[in-house]
Amino acid sequence: MKSIFEESTRVEVIKRIRTLTPESKASWGSMTVGQMVRHCAICETYYYGDIRIKRSLAGRIFGKKAINAILKDESSGLHRNAPTAPPFRVTEEVIDLESEKRKWVALIEHYGTYNKEEFIHWFFGKLTRKQLGQFIYKHTNHHLVQFGV
Repeated sequence: MKSIFEESTRVEVIKRIRTLTPESKASWGSMTVGQMVRHCAICETYYYGDIRIKRSLAGRIFGKKAINAILKDESSGLHRNAPTAPPFRVTEEVIDLESEKRKWVALIEHYGTYNKEEFIHWFFGKLTRKQLGQFIYKHTNHHLVQFGV
């Protein structure tokens, strides 16, 4: 299964990010392409530990089952129109897409030096480095597919 911690995966993801344009439209959901790019960059800063979010009660109950279903195999993943947690919602209408893409690409590139062995996710709970790398890729891929790249 692909992981954001693999260089070849990061190269592929970055190529796809760079193909996004202001004309890119979502196949589902309500985010614009700029909102999606900013949302994903915010998520990356969360995985680096720059944003702190308390564990949710629902996550404590269902988190392990959910992450196991998402990471079950290559074809499993996130559901379309799944709710976005408030800290990751982007409501700004006007976003400089090229600037946001550069920020996101820099954050993706930085995963080459990511050194945490585990991560406490606000919903899923404790994730190993392997689980986190696979989840980050699946989340990123979910949104790139959403916008046709």
